[in-house]
Amino acid sequence: MTPTLVSRRLVAALLLATAPAPVALAQGGVQPNATAQTVTVTRAPFGALSDGRAVELFTLRNARGTEVRITNYGAIITSVRTRDRAGKLDDITLGYDSLAGYLRETPYFGAVVGRVANRIARGHFTLDGKTYTLAINNAPNALHGGTVGFDKVLWTAAPFQRAGAAGVVLRYLSKDGEEGYPGNLNVQVRYTLNARDELSVEYEATTDKATPVNLSQHTYWNLAGTGPSTPAHAPLPTALQHVLTIDASAYTPVDSTLIPTGQIASVAGTPFDFRTPTAVGARIGQKDTQLRYGNGYDHNWVLDRNGRTGLVHAAHVYEPTTGRTLDVSTTEPGMQFYTGNFLDGKIAGKAGRSYPFRSTVVLETQHFPDSPNHPNFPSVILRPGQTFRSQTVFAFGVQTPVHK
Repeated sequence: MTPTLVSRRLVAALLLATAPAPVALAQGGVQPNATAQTVTVTRAPFGALSDGRAVELFTLRNARGTEVRITNYGAIITSVRTRDRAGKLDDITLGYDSLAGYLRETPYFGAVVGRVANRIARGHFTLDGKTYTLAINNAPNALHGGTVGFDKVLWTAAPFQRAGAAGVVLRYLSKDGEEGYPGNLNVQVRYTLNARDELSVEYEATTDKATPVNLSQHTYWNLAGTGPSTPAHAPLPTALQHVLTIDASAYTPVDSTLIPTGQIASVAGTPFDFRTPTAVGARIGQKDTQLRYGNGYDHNWVLDRNGRTGLVHAAHVYEPTTGRTLDVSTTEPGMQFYTGNFLDGKIAGKAGRSYPFRSTVVLETQHFPDSPNHPNFPSVILRPGQTFRSQTVFAFGVQTPVHK
């Protein structure tokens, strides 16, 4: 397939309003005026690392029963429970029941990935005349920040609560030279659940040396449900029946190692056109060079921002059997859509369930892969005196069937 070049309508990172400062809560408890709140937050132990450092689990819950659990190890979302069209709550994320699972090698279940999400070609980039070398952890490339990226470190955490919302703020100092990246990078991630079933993820970072920064959230979704509704030890169904819409007229084609070629290609007439609702599995088996390279969908879409700043809608997902929906809005210029093409059923996840090939959809809002090596892509370089800010909102809902 020869991609058709289209004009670039791209914007770089966008400013967003800073949320109120967090208010720390007592261990295991909620803010004294919690009875007046519609969303609560609690904290509990979640095991310990090999060096003895304690890990915590934070539970956000609103009056509708929607629940999000987050651990300060890897800033990982361990579960999201939402209702289906019959009102039944179920977890809709892949992952593990305990910390032990996340300490083993995992495919970034639920984690915040960085310092640079996605791939960097051959683990090299040049910045201000100096070439930096990174770990090759996805041969022949660097992936998601390196061997010990942000998904494998312990963040400090402070829960907060305010009218109609609650959440947790996580902070981490990535030191100069960590995983080969320059500069001391102070990173903050704020998760907020509100009464409207919206989960906001806000990122902020500052540095003392110029460095690339591209943060993303890597939750694996299956809206059919991954928890009690699925028999223990039974494999999850595929996500190929999920109906997806992506607000993007273009994408970034890749080479055989999943590194962008540098082109911005039109989705028109290709299996990458999700501008109208389309089942994930409808075209995934077509003979297409790009699908062959990704073993399915594992590509970055160029979102149709059309000059707009702030949050714009990026994607809508609908699961027909349960009616669950997921809407994604972001300040980012791109979104990586991945269909779990490297899952093979060998991972024993929650309740011992296996996660087979293509049993998920992953929607990673981001700047484009390998951006430090592509001057025509929106820049990911953060310099001293600047503040990196980004926001993505996941909105959960239910859709009733359309009867014709």
